[in-house]
Amino acid sequence: LEEAAFQLQQIFRIDISIALNILGIESMRAGHYRIGYTCFKLAADRGYSKAQFNVGLCYEHGRGTEKDLEKAAFYYLSAASSCHPMAQYRYARCLLCHRPENEWDRHEKAVTFLEQAATAGVTEAQAYLGVFYMRGLQPKEKKGLKYLLLAAKNGDAQSRYHVGVCYEKGLGVQQNLAEAMKHYRQSAAAGSKDAQERLRV
Repeated sequence: LEEAAFQLQQIFRIDISIALNILGIESMRAGHYRIGYTCFKLAADRGYSKAQFNVGLCYEHGRGTEKDLEKAAFYYLSAASSCHPMAQYRYARCLLCHRPENEWDRHEKAVTFLEQAATAGVTEAQAYLGVFYMRGLQPKEKKGLKYLLLAAKNGDAQSRYHVGVCYEKGLGVQQNLAEAMKHYRQSAAAGSKDAQERLRV
């Protein structure tokens, strides 16, 4: 009986968090940012990862609360630790963009979260990792191309352009100008200015 009561309590707690998160989303859509933030925060403090991610967004963009990148990173990490893919991506970006670059452990942590998000299918993480591996101090071209191809298959026009560059220059793959042109055309058709320029050249 105690176990059943505990299970019911857990279900009730989760349902309240889901409801609060939905209220937060609807409030944000209606332009009631402060109410939205409050709903997200109540659900986040109950441990609901989707709400934790939304609180992170509120702090990062100053929606319903003051902009605070440290607090944004805290809530992204909370959600990322519960395997929320977009939170993993956003937290990794916080580590790489808003922290000192010379801290190797943060760098490694960021890459781990980016790879988890990319594996979960987050196109932004795939694109970011692709460029990251191509431009590093010790470029890992094959690994970079792998992630760029994933992002391109998910419809990212800029990643498709970068795949064209890889084929044009032989980065991580054998040089193939016909294949490069194919990727440039697809990227240009999807609106990439870089690809349109490259085709003109």
